[in-house]
Amino acid sequence: MTGKEDGVEEAALRLGALTEEQAGRMFADMNEVIRAGEEMRGLRAEMINVLAGLGWTQDKIARLTGMSQPAVSKQVAKHKGDDGALPPMGLSLDQRDAPWLEGRLWGLAEEISESCRETARCTRYVEALARGRKRFTPGNVDALRRLVEEDLRLHRAELPGGYRDAYDEIGRGLDVPSKTTAANSSPSVRRTLAHRIQRDRLRSER
Repeated sequence: MTGKEDGVEEAALRLGALTEEQAGRMFADMNEVIRAGEEMRGLRAEMINVLAGLGWTQDKIARLTGMSQPAVSKQVAKHKGDDGALPPMGLSLDQRDAPWLEGRLWGLAEEISESCRETARCTRYVEALARGRKRFTPGNVDALRRLVEEDLRLHRAELPGGYRDAYDEIGRGLDVPSKTTAANSSPSVRRTLAHRIQRDRLRSER
């Protein structure tokens, strides 16, 4: 913010007024929360359909999501009516489409952040991703890669070797990602699943 803008806002506050810039920032913050809420509801609906496609019972899905069984049943029925039966999603960690690789990078960054909380360079970035303040744009993914690389270098002695191995594999994939993506799920679902599976794999290898 420029000195001129600072002066305008200070004068407005003394007069009990609100500047356009202040209002704009407030609405931007509110819109981020609203957007994140809408996206999370959509992601939950897609995840329900993924689990149903993997053969999970509606009772089990309802218990895990905290929803009623009729609500889950309605969601599954709506999905079938819209898209028909889709093949189950593959859950192998070794998949090469960009959303899957981005989810793996995100999971690795969160593990580094938790392991080196006070000094990890990637902590603020992964928190912004988790809260929906940042999106998985090519620029943001590149920025996260640089932060992860720096953390792996700075904390080499305290992080398991598997972290570097995972990053090398993810980085090679992101450099030349597959142009073919799974047709039975959205990028958000694929990122979320890869994120969870990558974190669990790293923890099992400690």
